[in-house]
Amino acid sequence: QVQLVESGGGLVQPGGSLRLSCAASESIFSFNAMGWYRQAPGKQRELVAAITSGGSTNYADAVKGRLTISRDDAKNTVYLLMNSLKPEDTAVYYCNANRIVPRSRYWGQGTQVTVSS
Repeated sequence: QVQLVESGGGLVQPGGSLRLSCAASESIFSFNAMGWYRQAPGKQRELVAAITSGGSTNYADAVKGRLTISRDDAKNTVYLLMNSLKPEDTAVYYCNANRIVPRSRYWGQGTQVTVSS
């Protein structure tokens, strides 16, 4: 029932920047945590960054210092600011929302990020 819509993906050169957006159909404050995952060709889906309703964040080692997750509760939107992008960042990026009570998890349809010169 919850809808998550990603946007902001595209083609960018190595070292460039993008900002991904995830717009939720309901208040993101109602979720215990939201995050960004990515899946590259031939690889498993992996956690990129997560943020809790309390503001705590967690990042994959590969993106620490380059990618930043943030949220705007008034706009029901979570962002992923991507700086110093590398070719290995190329993947489909998915927005995720998680709620403990009731137990539930939601996914967006994904947005393609391609880092290439």
